[in-house]
Amino acid sequence: MEIKLLTLQTTELEKMKAFYTQHLGFIICGENTNGFQIRVGSSILEFTNEKVVGEPYYHFAFNIPANQFQEAKEWLKGKTTLLLEDGEDEADFSFWPAHACYFEDPAGNIVELIARYNENPISESPFTINSILNISEIGLMVKDAPMVGEQFKEIDIFDSDNDPVTNSSLNFMQDHNNGVFIILTSIDRRWLFSEKKSKIFPMKITLDEQLVVGVDKEHEFFIEKS
Repeated sequence: MEIKLLTLQTTELEKMKAFYTQHLGFIICGENTNGFQIRVGSSILEFTNEKVVGEPYYHFAFNIPANQFQEAKEWLKGKTTLLLEDGEDEADFSFWPAHACYFEDPAGNIVELIARYNENPISESPFTINSILNISEIGLMVKDAPMVGEQFKEIDIFDSDNDPVTNSSLNFMQDHNNGVFIILTSIDRRWLFSEKKSKIFPMKITLDEQLVVGVDKEHEFFIEKS
């Protein structure tokens, strides 16, 4: 499973465009009056202000080379403010294993850089924006996570630990072990490195040319197959 294109809503389109291009240095690869796209390694991240309701925010993560976490963290500190959890500005996920750091963008999205030591390749080049590998995670909030988990099984996407999908847990869904996940959960679960809780907002996750999943404006989960 790869996240080819991730489409998210925002009410702060111009601020987001300035932040991601001027501050972080991403390159625009598509643009119209209602949105823009940036290239994130082998993925594309799109922000749109079309038919936005409320003030949407999401959690998503970018994979970085396995040997460049500290270098990437220092690079990020020169661009924006790192978020803290219990006074720490990084997370040590020994069970993956992986290290991660977090920041918040102008729309309030909780964004993560993560070095997965068993899945991500290494790099001998200095860390830059072009070192980011792909979109690693997107939090998918739904009304009924167990029911959506059953729908995911029909397209061969399963919980990475083969645990039962619940509304209260973060269910890391994937089809094989490549460091890319859809984090399936329900509402009101606090995101790490933030006081924000998970809420349902429309999104579209393009996994390949034949498969798109997401949440529509009525907050209903969908799977589109071509």
